[in-house]
Amino acid sequence: MADAAPALERFLASVELKAYRIAELGTGHREDALELVQESMFALVRRYADRPEQDWKPLFYRILENRIRDWHRRRKVRDLWQGWIGRRDADGEADDPVQALPDPRGGGPERETATRQQTERMLCALGRLPRRQQQSFLLRAWEGLDTAQTARAMGCAEGSVKTHYARALQALRGALGEEEP
Repeated sequence: MADAAPALERFLASVELKAYRIAELGTGHREDALELVQESMFALVRRYADRPEQDWKPLFYRILENRIRDWHRRRKVRDLWQGWIGRRDADGEADDPVQALPDPRGGGPERETATRQQTERMLCALGRLPRRQQQSFLLRAWEGLDTAQTARAMGCAEGSVKTHYARALQALRGALGEEEP
């Protein structure tokens, strides 16, 4: 690896700007894009520095694309859960975190109570689901796995995952009093 170090440094320098642009376009956030590129570079060096130089480029961009995909999954799950616990206004816009803090002069307990009650209702509803429905929902919605990955994780067919997930969504909507789209 000592002989590969200068070549690896040249390679990383050559892809740095392009990778940043790809990540920035993929996320829409400059700081997140920088972090994703840095993580991808570290992963390439850590795992694949001993590979032939011609393999680095496809490996690096696969790592970067996976990091961007993971970023979107985490964001989707975070937005989903924040929506369920009342962190969105009527237009679907995220509340300002500073405005969400309890008012030191009063006026905040009602909102805190409502949020706590919604969270408890959601957790109770999840707890009442049959294990396979619960597992498929958590793997798909919480972990952000796709149907095939969820099927591998659960050790069943993709059709079973789709059935369990659909039933879980239906049960949760019913338990939480939401209308189906």
